[in-house]
Amino acid sequence: MREPRDRSPVGGRSFFLELAPDVLVDYSKIGHGKNIVTRYNGLVSRRRPGASRVRPVDYWMLAELRYHIRRFLRTREIAARAAGIEPQHYLLLLQAKGLEGRQPVTLGTLAERLQLRHHSTVELVDRLARRGLVDRIADQCDRRTVRVELTAAGEAILKRLALQSRSERRAEGPALVAALRRLMRSARRDARPRR
Repeated sequence: MREPRDRSPVGGRSFFLELAPDVLVDYSKIGHGKNIVTRYNGLVSRRRPGASRVRPVDYWMLAELRYHIRRFLRTREIAARAAGIEPQHYLLLLQAKGLEGRQPVTLGTLAERLQLRHHSTVELVDRLARRGLVDRIADQCDRRTVRVELTAAGEAILKRLALQSRSERRAEGPALVAALRRLMRSARRDARPRR
């Protein structure tokens, strides 16, 4: 960290201290009879001309987006439990079916798609295999690789949940998309240089 520089003119009219590259503190505006904490808290700072200004964070917009995402996910969690499986099991079935025919459905791929650690994904697959919803298949070329395939029972549960999801997407989707669009417009505005 750089040492603060004294920016006071020779005549001594103002005493500035540079706290950061773009913040100058005018000590001439601090009362001298106050204790150090009160003086520190009472500093009047000003930005250098040309320094970038940080726009305030729009917490409402971020909270609104998170609310709609959570609401959207919560309806899927409730539907999964009503179908007799846990929400993470539903997500694993969905990822396995979605990847089918596009790339190998391996434990590593599922771990990445679910954003879980490998051993957690192995445990999920083991639970689903015990319930007869997926099969673990050793790869013929590389015996260390395990592929995951849905069974007929797994496909039936997933199909029922996917059909329910259509109506929920129509109901919850527009609010989620609107919140995301507001956030993206704000991000584009923040990316433009201020004058």
